[in-house]
Amino acid sequence: MAKAKKSVDFEEALDQLEELVEDMENGDLTLEESLKAFEQGIKLTRECQTALSQAEQKVQMLVEENGKLKAVELDEDFAEDDD
Repeated sequence: MAKAKKSVDFEEALDQLEELVEDMENGDLTLEESLKAFEQGIKLTRECQTALSQAEQKVQMLVEENGKLKAVELDEDFAEDDD
């Protein structure tokens, strides 16, 4: 069953962010291109922060049950509240 919300690929978003930073550091972009790159970088940063936050919440929700760790899945409505 497919999820309704597009899943963020953390590594892909991070790679794109690194490319944007490199492009901006090279200084070859026009002011308008730099602003667009900055805007895209902010979006990618937020996506990465969201993915990390969700991973942290999942780790924190591990509970010990009879000496074994058990992952408790997040409620999908709770995980999508960042819209």
